[in-house]
Amino acid sequence: MSDAAKVAHAPGADVLTVKDYKSDDKPIWCPGCGDFGVLSATYKALAALQLQRHEVVVVSGIGCSSRTPYFMSTFGLHGVHGRSLPIATGMKLANPDLTILVMGGDGDLMSIGAGHFPHAAARNVDITCVMMDNQTYGLTKAQSSPTSLMGHKSKSTPYGVVSKPMAPVVFALTNGATFVARGYSARPSDLTDLIVQGIQHSGFSFIHVQSPCAEFFNTYDYYDQHVVGLPPDWDRHDLKAAIDLALTEEKVHLGLFYEEERTALSTAVREFESEHKQFDLATYLERFS
Repeated sequence: MSDAAKVAHAPGADVLTVKDYKSDDKPIWCPGCGDFGVLSATYKALAALQLQRHEVVVVSGIGCSSRTPYFMSTFGLHGVHGRSLPIATGMKLANPDLTILVMGGDGDLMSIGAGHFPHAAARNVDITCVMMDNQTYGLTKAQSSPTSLMGHKSKSTPYGVVSKPMAPVVFALTNGATFVARGYSARPSDLTDLIVQGIQHSGFSFIHVQSPCAEFFNTYDYYDQHVVGLPPDWDRHDLKAAIDLALTEEKVHLGLFYEEERTALSTAVREFESEHKQFDLATYLERFS
């Protein structure tokens, strides 16, 4: 585990282990599902950071990966389809001390929820968004998804996908995310480090995870042969280089593509608190009627 995943333990506090972050509900994913690796990495990241369970909220939408809150002993909210990011934004604004994880899939975040993504990134909401990308709709039994490659045949595209796939890393980089990384569910230790770094980052952290569906679209062999780490001398502060690589990569690069420091939304909006006044309905109506 990297130095990023090693934190000082508070004197007198109970040491939390991976087991402490597990709920009594057992995962119901298909055997071999990549989401098991992502869940394991999430447990390990929280344990590495020694985050108190009552200070963590896991928010999700709809999909196989969105079952994640049930399998964790933290607080959780299983929301409606595509609305995990605005829910998480409201939570963070209401209580900025919370550590909030948004866990979702390529369908939930890149399809119906895609309209919320640019705003969460641009506003730099201090949350960590982990997207489990299996390039298929596994919950509804193998339709194509927004990240399915062109030509992919599925129940919804029997003649093959004709639309260009979404590129989640490019999408995040070009919409203002201040932390953009990619992991692979079959490399949970590396993914643990990325989740730790994403949580520690102050701002919108996006981690794209290739998380194969062993049941309907098994891509393990493909990613085992194509994943490669970013160059050792990679400059994570060079946005143009990150975009260029994400647009042209022939291999699937893993690691931290980009990071920048920018004031988080929950910090920025509190600068207006000095102007707070008691709301007066009569004055308001007179002004705007």
